[in-house]
Amino acid sequence: MKVIFLSTAEQTHLLDLERVKLLRYMDDDFMTVCLADNFEGVELILRIILGQEDIKIKSVRTQESMKNLQGRSAVLDVHAVDSANKEFDVEIQRSDAGAGAKRARHNSSLLDAHILKPGTDSEDIPDSYVIFITENDVMKGNQAIYPVERYVTIGKEKVLFGDGSHILYVNGKYRGNDEIGKLMHDFSCTNPDDMNYEALAKKARYYKQDKEGVAAMCKMIEDMRNEAALDNAKKTAIRLIKLGKMTLEEIAEATELSLDTVKELENQTMQLV
Repeated sequence: MKVIFLSTAEQTHLLDLERVKLLRYMDDDFMTVCLADNFEGVELILRIILGQEDIKIKSVRTQESMKNLQGRSAVLDVHAVDSANKEFDVEIQRSDAGAGAKRARHNSSLLDAHILKPGTDSEDIPDSYVIFITENDVMKGNQAIYPVERYVTIGKEKVLFGDGSHILYVNGKYRGNDEIGKLMHDFSCTNPDDMNYEALAKKARYYKQDKEGVAAMCKMIEDMRNEAALDNAKKTAIRLIKLGKMTLEEIAEATELSLDTVKELENQTMQLV
């Protein structure tokens, strides 16, 4: 029997191919790739979740960074705008901790700050929607969708405030025999041929089964791995700089970072002291 020895790079590539097979829309990096410029897919998701058949998307941007006035930023998984200028932020959260109320409030405020341009009357601001699709039922209510709205308390009554700001949580565990149940099935499905909605399946099929699509996904996984390795190397360099027991040249050699990068990290570290 002939024994075939694979190089480390070849072994890593085979592992990446296996990872691609297991990717789902519930993985935010895969979802954002599949929904980039996929107007049909984004419209499908929003129409089902919001129950509005007339939604017509005019722009889609994925992994978009937004900053507030203090410079604090958040990266929106999918930022879409429809023909009525309503703004949508669709977020995937596999961890319950990442879908907290304050996170939803922060994203909603960023959307509003982005929408309102100088000279625009605040009364003309369009509606905004922050939608969290969570892998687990974070609200623990066994519902498919949890709308979050502001209300005014008038005596013993609560009246909808109607400020046009909407937050929704979608339960990724829901599997009812309806559109949202079928949609959540598709979000957790690894095989595009088992999906209910072709608008989602065709993009997943491209990145999982088409030669060029699979290569693009493997490249993205490789880039993410390299980015994570670079980030870890920088964190190690910063720790060593703070310890002050090694020269910058020694730190560069130990972390495999360039000397210029280590010098830049030293400058940043000193500014924070």
